[in-house]
Amino acid sequence: MSIAVLNGSTVTKFVDDKAKFENCVDECFEKLDFVKNGGLSRSTLRERFHRFFDMEDEAQPVEEIDRLYNNIFERFDEDRNGNIDRSEFRSLMEEIMLAMARGIGDSLVLVALDQDSLLNKAVQHESAAK
Repeated sequence: MSIAVLNGSTVTKFVDDKAKFENCVDECFEKLDFVKNGGLSRSTLRERFHRFFDMEDEAQPVEEIDRLYNNIFERFDEDRNGNIDRSEFRSLMEEIMLAMARGIGDSLVLVALDQDSLLNKAVQHESAAK
């Protein structure tokens, strides 16, 4: 766990660096795809997805969490095979990160981040660019 200061620009610049961003997202995908079948099931996402966003879903009602994952699969499982493949996962991560950037805006935000979180990767990307 580390403490960092970031803003929306930190996240946007990370996503805009396509090579670096996709590399980090691919690393996340590999960590989630522990059965190595090239796709992430609904149960895999539900059990492990939160670790890349510094969020916990334990306090949320089950119905709300179910609705979230139903929406993810409806929107991003383009081939409707019941799994999120690497390309679909990249699209999902890009959309989530850009939504977070818009939500943060220009405000500086002090956050506690897990080492593997994509927000931490964005902070590291910004630090490396300086």
